[in-house]
Amino acid sequence: MHDPAVRVDTTSQAPPYEQIRAQLAALIRTGRLAEGERLPTVRQLAADLGLAPGTVARAYRELESAKLIRTRRGAGTRVAALPSEPHPHDADQLITLARDFTSAARALGADTEDILTAVRDALSPQPPPTPPLRRQRSGGPQDGRGTRASHKPEQQA
Repeated sequence: MHDPAVRVDTTSQAPPYEQIRAQLAALIRTGRLAEGERLPTVRQLAADLGLAPGTVARAYRELESAKLIRTRRGAGTRVAALPSEPHPHDADQLITLARDFTSAARALGADTEDILTAVRDALSPQPPPTPPLRRQRSGGPQDGRGTRASHKPEQQA
């Protein structure tokens, strides 16, 4: 794990160990952390995140229970092979994530319809449509207002 891909939001309703567990699980399940890749030690990750080592240790224990990581004395903590069976989602965690997202979106000034649209767009398998390009009329370059720019140098009085 080369870059600090794990972050802890102290304003989140989710406890720090759960944030760490969920983020590492997502990185492993999506392949961003490959099988055999070494994770930071509990002490190192705790120091990097400014947390108590027990908080990181709990996240690692839960990841080990889920068979996503393995720890061996002398070999450190490494990403395990992905389980072949699909993983069930945690409904409580999903609700917490939705509440955190909704709170952040409302803080940006989004209303319910804006939030639902953003979620639908995020779930869409297609990339969001890009705005159409404005076509220029033939006959030369245009200025920022859509009118043709003059090629004549300005005359000084």
